[in-house]
Amino acid sequence: MNSPRRTRRTHSEAFKQSLIEACGEPGASVAGVALANGINANQLRRWMRERGIEPPVLSSLLARPVADVAAGFVPVELPRNTDSPIRVELRKGTAVVTVDWPASSAAACGAWLREWLG
Repeated sequence: MNSPRRTRRTHSEAFKQSLIEACGEPGASVAGVALANGINANQLRRWMRERGIEPPVLSSLLARPVADVAAGFVPVELPRNTDSPIRVELRKGTAVVTVDWPASSAAACGAWLREWLG
């Protein structure tokens, strides 16, 4: 049985440069840029080394003062809405059963569900 031959992908220099530049953007990671573009992060790091560019070190991202990281965070208090029901939808074959349970009785819903799934 013949297995399919793997072929090497080739990428243009412009593509490689665009990914390398994307790694330099604030908040970007080599792994994230590679994943978003369908390549292995090690390949992207190799392209950087070949061009004399040192891949960013994770610890340098964490070295920022905590105040800078937390400056954009604004806590928001959400109102508790206990009027919304808990909706459980169960499917078996073509049959569908939907159960609406009051959120104020969430513990009882959990107990019923555990017993039912048994």
